[in-house]
Amino acid sequence: MKKISYILILLLVASSCTEFYEEDLSSLITSESGALTSETGLTAALAGSYKPYGWAFNMGFSNGSTMTVLSGSDDITTHHGSNKEAQREFDRFKVSNVSKHSDRIWRGCYKATQGANNILANYENATGNPEVINQIAGEAYFLRAYSYFWIVRLWGEAPLVLNSHIYDEELLTINSSPEADIYAQIVADLKMAESLMANKKVKPGRACKGTASAVLAEVYLTMAGWPINDASYYAKAAAKAKEVIDNKDTYGFDLVPNFADLWTSPTYNADNNKEEVFALNFAGRDGRNANAIVGKCARPGEMNGWDDFFCELTFFNEFPAGTRKDVTYLTSWPRGDGVIISWQQSATAHPYYKKFFGNEWSQISAISLPLERFAETYMVYAEAQVMATGNTSDPEALEAFNKIKRRGEGVPLNTPNAAVDATSITQHDIITEKGWEFAGEFCRWFDLVRLQMVQEVVDKKDPDDLQPIGPVVYYLPIPFSETSVNTNL
Repeated sequence: MKKISYILILLLVASSCTEFYEEDLSSLITSESGALTSETGLTAALAGSYKPYGWAFNMGFSNGSTMTVLSGSDDITTHHGSNKEAQREFDRFKVSNVSKHSDRIWRGCYKATQGANNILANYENATGNPEVINQIAGEAYFLRAYSYFWIVRLWGEAPLVLNSHIYDEELLTINSSPEADIYAQIVADLKMAESLMANKKVKPGRACKGTASAVLAEVYLTMAGWPINDASYYAKAAAKAKEVIDNKDTYGFDLVPNFADLWTSPTYNADNNKEEVFALNFAGRDGRNANAIVGKCARPGEMNGWDDFFCELTFFNEFPAGTRKDVTYLTSWPRGDGVIISWQQSATAHPYYKKFFGNEWSQISAISLPLERFAETYMVYAEAQVMATGNTSDPEALEAFNKIKRRGEGVPLNTPNAAVDATSITQHDIITEKGWEFAGEFCRWFDLVRLQMVQEVVDKKDPDDLQPIGPVVYYLPIPFSETSVNTNL
């Protein structure tokens, strides 16, 4: 990377969220300062390690760039015109290596990794409560693993840097590591995280053992597909996902009974509802710690929104009518003169993601942003179990699948329902149902890539959607800010 600087930032959040520190100790959080020899210093360093994920307009996941880099899938697209050329190139498979959108995700992941490395290089010699120190170390292992999980799925081969807490000139000539090596490190880090962290979250917005286990199940499932293509990981994914499901009370996880409540209920649409396996929590005070996906980014221009992202037409038209679709999409809204128009009459002629509207028109908010939901663990289990056993009528896989399907239909999720329940499921059935459940939620692109289904959905694009101007590719180009300094990348 261009320069490996020390962590100089703290996560400042509201008292209702992840309240680590309120004073600025950023200038002290380096190995040389000695701050990382204490529990207090490690806690401050951990705050700085989470911050890059949610630095809305600078780096990380809590901005429209996250939607943009995943828009090669069929559930996300953007405006045909306006000022959205930088977004359109992702949906059209012609991405520039100077894209600010991919650069935001890249920098957020590597900055979080740098902070994690700083902790992992120092925690074993730190003084303080051993349980607290182990928890901090476990979260650092998790953050490094989670960062690389995004990196390897978006860029493939990439620099695997485990000592970026110190400056080393060799980092300016580092080579990218193969995907297999990156996945091996992700698995190793998640296992370390499992061994060190408490079962439940110590505070909202922070990872716990259950978080690491749920993500490990997802990693195993990914490794069963492209590019690793090792089918033996289906059984590992099924076993790990089942472990999380069976121990949901231990980890503090559960499904929210009503799908709408995830997005509209003050009881559930708040920090740390039980379905949040891993979520970003915010203060919402400014763009340095805020959710910039929910709000104007998701709203149509007629509602004073930015038109940054909305749904592709084929995906929307194939989405079955019912409770989940009504909650997911806005299909009519008022113009500036108060006249209600349908999505077909709007400037973009597309439906919008109502579940990302939030409760105000602001460009930033403190609304929680779930990156991993417990519903995904059920879908991971259903798919992995079916693929590992070859049994499309496996009763436990069916029940995991049907829980999510029932809730989407608006019926009690734990009560068998002959009118709703599937009696047999294929991998394709599961991926389709998962697409509807997580429409716009950071899942669809990765599923299509690992199953090499991207071309299939591109071929089904509606003529009124953005069309490819380049061949379908699965990986983004490494940002020019890196390759211009290190030609080995």
